[in-house]
Amino acid sequence: MPIKRPPEPTLSGKWPVTITYLKMEDRPAHATLPAPAAAHAIIRAEDPTVSFYRYLYDAVGRDWAWTDRKKITDEALAEIITNPATELYVLYIKGVPAGFAELNKADMPDVVDLAYFGIMPEFIGMKMGPYFLSWALEEAWRDDPDTVTVNTCTLDHPKALPMYQRFGFQPIRQQELEIDPIPDP
Repeated sequence: MPIKRPPEPTLSGKWPVTITYLKMEDRPAHATLPAPAAAHAIIRAEDPTVSFYRYLYDAVGRDWAWTDRKKITDEALAEIITNPATELYVLYIKGVPAGFAELNKADMPDVVDLAYFGIMPEFIGMKMGPYFLSWALEEAWRDDPDTVTVNTCTLDHPKALPMYQRFGFQPIRQQELEIDPIPDP
């Protein structure tokens, strides 16, 4: 997949972004997707290091302008990712990290937020995204919360919003904003 081109900047030089917030109030009715043929594993990263998390975040988000977690200090990030209310799951294909899902249960009781979810560019197109999302949703519903939430934006993979909706998420609101472009490396 070619690297995603950024949007045309606004007059202020910033990128226009639309964030869609979604929620799911019932466990998905569909069956869990069958495991793909590729040799894979999904392993919880318990007490992940900041450097490992930043590697995953950068590898998954580099083409999609993910910057939020780049803007916080190592100490603040460590507090988030080692919090018992945060669960980090890593998808491996043939022993190689291929994506991650971060479930966060800290902000509101009885709500699980799929805070981050993505597949590394080298593994997009292998049908691992829907399988891994199905798996992550089973984990999110494991403790029977009232609601599971996620958000996506116009900078994410163009199939992200339709995939979330296909899995049962319903849009609840949108937010228009402008963000600073990512500087060239």
